[in-house]
Amino acid sequence: MEYTNREIETAFSNGDQKVYEVIFRAYYKALCHYSNGIVNDPDDAEELVQQVFVAIWEKRSEFRIEVSIKSYLYRAVHNRCLNFIAQSKVRTMYANEKMNDGVPVEHPVANLRQKELQERIRLALLKLPEQCRIVFKLSRFEELKYAEIASHLGISIKTVENQMGKALRIMREELKEYLPFIIVLIDFLLKQK
Repeated sequence: MEYTNREIETAFSNGDQKVYEVIFRAYYKALCHYSNGIVNDPDDAEELVQQVFVAIWEKRSEFRIEVSIKSYLYRAVHNRCLNFIAQSKVRTMYANEKMNDGVPVEHPVANLRQKELQERIRLALLKLPEQCRIVFKLSRFEELKYAEIASHLGISIKTVENQMGKALRIMREELKEYLPFIIVLIDFLLKQK
């Protein structure tokens, strides 16, 4: 069944799960395939698509479509994949740093405000509710998949998704002033590719 952009926005704003499920079923597999083409890992690809759908549902009251639902979803997945790749590069950089006996690898842009940013991240993590913080650390620092986190903590995958969404909102808010630095860092890392 085809819906207009306005019908989708209204349905989402009203919390209409049926319309949400129809859209999820219509695009999920194709989006996973598209995501996998970017990140080259089926599990990561699926998790990234799930994150997009969770984010849409969480922000359903603000959800707006400018072109089409299909274009919106593909753009959202594309952006999420690029962010994932950039985060992976940052993790790799710091892992390499640790492998060098903790001696920092010289990255002028990365070192610019590194200690200050690390401290702000630490403080932002402390502001997360306990379960939220645990889920976030397992996902972002231990690189566990949502299903692994759910099994490890004895909670549902949906709870993990909700806790991650909450954690990401809080972290984004707490670290928003560092966005220009993070963008420069990501740009620098992508050029090192």
